[in-house]
Amino acid sequence: MTSGKNIVVFDLETKNAFDDVGGKHALDKLGISVLGAFDYVNGKYTIYEEAELGVFFDRLQSRPLLVGFNNRKFDTPVLQSYSKFDLKALPQLDLLEEMVKTLGHRVSLDSVASATLGKGKTGDGLDAIRYYRSGEFDKLKKYCLEDVKITRQVYEFGAEKKELFYTPKFGSGKARAKVDWKISHPDEAKAPDPQQSLF
Repeated sequence: MTSGKNIVVFDLETKNAFDDVGGKHALDKLGISVLGAFDYVNGKYTIYEEAELGVFFDRLQSRPLLVGFNNRKFDTPVLQSYSKFDLKALPQLDLLEEMVKTLGHRVSLDSVASATLGKGKTGDGLDAIRYYRSGEFDKLKKYCLEDVKITRQVYEFGAEKKELFYTPKFGSGKARAKVDWKISHPDEAKAPDPQQSLF
């Protein structure tokens, strides 16, 4: 069973693209429009607007395992610009990073979702930026939460089957990638210190 575990699957959307801020080195300038999360503690999906990120940081006080797709190199650094606490100190599982360990190259979430789940993403990050700039916040939130749902399903599939699939750049069909993770928190065996504050 996965319910009640201190694990959060998350994804965020930005206000700006890399071209708007001078390149991929300027992650702190992208800005967050919304952040979506699935919390295994309560089994609920939640969307946070930029002004509500403090509520998400409150959730991080309990040191959940953060699960995402490219979260170590993108989502977490972007989120870092909103927090004084070093978010890299939190336990994290990056599904893309795990795929790269097996394959030796990057794959997209859309590729993995399409081949593994039989359904892909509904758009890309540039669509999310357009939604934000045009004030289509319902579409923006729906897009973000859909990414969270897909990431969660990929995470759970990999934990159960110990493999994921992806569509190769060349050729047809789908290819297999072995993975090795569980739906568990690395600190589960440790008793938390109720006096310790992260932020």
